[in-house]
Amino acid sequence: MKEKAIFNWSGGKDSSIALYKTIKENQLDVMCLLTSISKQYQRISMHGVRMDLLDKQANCIGLPLIKVEIPEMPTMEVYEDAMAEVLKKLINKGASVSIFGDIFLDDLKKYREDKLAELNLKGSFPLWKLPTKILLKEFIDLGFKTIITCVNEKYLDKSFSGRIIDDGFLADLPENVDPCGENGEFHTFVFDGPIFKEPVHFTKGEIVYRKYEQPPKKNSSNYDCSVTKEKDDGKVYDSGFWYCDLLLG
Repeated sequence: MKEKAIFNWSGGKDSSIALYKTIKENQLDVMCLLTSISKQYQRISMHGVRMDLLDKQANCIGLPLIKVEIPEMPTMEVYEDAMAEVLKKLINKGASVSIFGDIFLDDLKKYREDKLAELNLKGSFPLWKLPTKILLKEFIDLGFKTIITCVNEKYLDKSFSGRIIDDGFLADLPENVDPCGENGEFHTFVFDGPIFKEPVHFTKGEIVYRKYEQPPKKNSSNYDCSVTKEKDDGKVYDSGFWYCDLLLG
């Protein structure tokens, strides 16, 4: 009998190809998608994607969706408590594995595994240490379709927000940007591909600029979906992001 697994879902490309590989390997029974969302804005954290698009995406994939509401700029304790509460409920329903789309951030993987161990959950990382340029090319060649919903201005300019990821995108990426955006350079929304029963139809809305300042206090967090990394080096983080709003239909 296959173990039941929770899939930590961001709605983006890494989640999508990780889910594809998990389904193809057929070793785990994925019982649901788990996504953390901004309680204040009702959007996927950092990706900026609206809830109706996330709901439609999960429906087109054909898996139940569990949403964890996270307050704006939560402490690590608040974030972890919210996640643990939901995970405990899923464990009671038989979950024993938690799947992530992480690729090469060792400290983040260790953080995840340490927190999972506290709940007697195992971690699964189907993309771990795969070369990101090859991985993104595989993603494109498999027929996945994704749009960039958010770019960090430290790495990419406004023109990249709202672009479809294709071979031309790969060719245009600056050398200092990871092809999969593993360092937080950009975030995406996947709307079609081999894990979808049908595509998610949407229109592009306005492109807006948002700037965030986060004092690195003890127990502060900077998360992308269920990604949490504590920053405590005495600096004030001042990041600007270009978001492409997407509208369902």
